Amino acid sequence: MRRATRNLLLGSACAALAAVGLAVAQPAPPAAPETPPVETPPSAAPVGGPAPAQAPVAVQAPPDEAPIPESEAAPEPDNVVAAAPAPAPEPLKRPRFASAILQAVDKTTAETLRFEAKVNQPVRYKGLVLTVHACEGSAPDEIGNDAFAHLDIQARPDAASARAPQREVFRGWLFSSSPALHPVEHAAYDVWLIACKAAPPPPATPAPPTAS
Repeated sequence: MRRATRNLLLGSACAALAAVGLAVAQPAPPAAPETPPVETPPSAAPVGGPAPAQAPVAVQAPPDEAPIPESEAAPEPDNVVAAAPAPAPEPLKRPRFASAILQAVDKTTAETLRFEAKVNQPVRYKGLVLTVHACEGSAPDEIGNDAFAHLDIQARPDAASARAPQREVFRGWLFSSSPALHPVEHAAYDVWLIACKAAPPPPATPAPPTAS
């Protein structure tokens, strides 16, 4: 009885060992082949990702006109001389006269006197001494007809009031057409230029008698 039970247990153990060896001896199933990754073409961008950077397109500017070579340029003639600018015409000179016609007024007595003053010859009018240095007329290229006199005026009292100091009253130009342009500033006298006067022509020399 005991032997039968032992034989049964040994048979069960052998059967279990055989089953385990069969399970280990079975080959493993073949692995599935690996699927190669799908490459994304360069033109396609992944969904939700940044857009691919595009290379800048170079714009070719139109070619400029080619410069003319120096060898093909028209040669300059050697005998050409640049014309000099024409000189500006000189202004015409003003005519000069031998004397000036002046008019003076005494503000105290309202006395008016017109007199002639020769160039570089002092002339006295009451308490004034006037010396004309030049008297000119308008040049032909100037507009209008005017007279200009340059003179100086000194306040020189006469012998009755010789104690009064001598002083210069005026020095400059007087204009016959604009007496208020350079007025003579004096408390008692006013002076204006009326015109310029030419020197009288020299007297004619009688011809010597002819022998008969």
